[in-house]
Amino acid sequence: MSTVTLAQVAKRAGVTVPTASKVINGRTDVSAATRARVLAAVAETGYRSRRAHGAAHVDDESALVDLVISGVEGTWANRALSGVELAANLVGLDVVVTVARPAAERDWCARLVSRRSSGAVIALVEPSPEQYAALDVARIPVVILDPRSEPPQGIPSVGASNWAGGRAAAQHLIDLGHRHLGLIVGTPNHLYGQARVDGFSSVLREHGLQVREADVVHGDWAYPGALPAALELLDRPDRPTAVFACSDNMALGALEAARRLGIRVPDALSVIGYDDAPEARWTSPQLTTIRQPVVEMGAAALRMLLRVRGGDDASVGDGLTPREELATSLMVRGSTAVPSSIGAPDRIRKGERS
Repeated sequence: MSTVTLAQVAKRAGVTVPTASKVINGRTDVSAATRARVLAAVAETGYRSRRAHGAAHVDDESALVDLVISGVEGTWANRALSGVELAANLVGLDVVVTVARPAAERDWCARLVSRRSSGAVIALVEPSPEQYAALDVARIPVVILDPRSEPPQGIPSVGASNWAGGRAAAQHLIDLGHRHLGLIVGTPNHLYGQARVDGFSSVLREHGLQVREADVVHGDWAYPGALPAALELLDRPDRPTAVFACSDNMALGALEAARRLGIRVPDALSVIGYDDAPEARWTSPQLTTIRQPVVEMGAAALRMLLRVRGGDDASVGDGLTPREELATSLMVRGSTAVPSSIGAPDRIRKGERS
């Protein structure tokens, strides 16, 4: 039991005890600035409430759990929700989808605290130290799904074997005979994106190769950002013969860039993505990609949340940080082939456009 009192938290934040209590209980009648000061004081002091961890929820089969996510657009979010809901349904729980809108008057964390959520899977959202503190003081267990950065000690997470996926992408292209390779990467410093790039690069080093700085462009994980980046990468005489895009959405941008430039895929350019989103099979040619088991990851995150919520995860009690990684797999389709210098020639003469 923490020896820090609510009065000490209030004093540190420069507010009254009733005001500090309002913040800790997720009340709405507190200004954003005051809320931030109180949560900062909670994080600094390590204050925790006296409500037993999950005690109000563990035996309540009708309890709700939250999926906190940055948005519900796109197939990644839909597949993650499918996995979380499937696992929750199997144990008689319902899922509340809480969208973390940065400009919201009351943030997602306060909403969870005010309704005393029994636990949350957090996906594509990076909680602040103050939000972690608010969830901790309210005794709301959380599991991070596919974390963007290393979670704090003791915060469980579920992801995919991104490093191995990057290696599989590189090995596939090298096995086909490609030696001049390009990369379309997402937002810098994202944990999963960096792991994909590191795995990809490790295979190249084993073969005495490397990706030149000029052959790395940034697509911000999305098609609109990847298209101009891919046009820049491919619209030059010394373009790569193969491109690894760190998401399928960015790979779709590369395919469109190739179409606009009259570069036939896979005859003159191989493209491999990452995710195995449904869109990967809607293109022509269909996209070779690394399958990330998003549905299974969502289900695994919910199961881990239930273990933590019930006090069944021994590693948490030992001060360890539970991390579960699900295997990725290579899905070979029509967008990769032997490079034209080895196999079929480039069938579009220089200067032609489709």
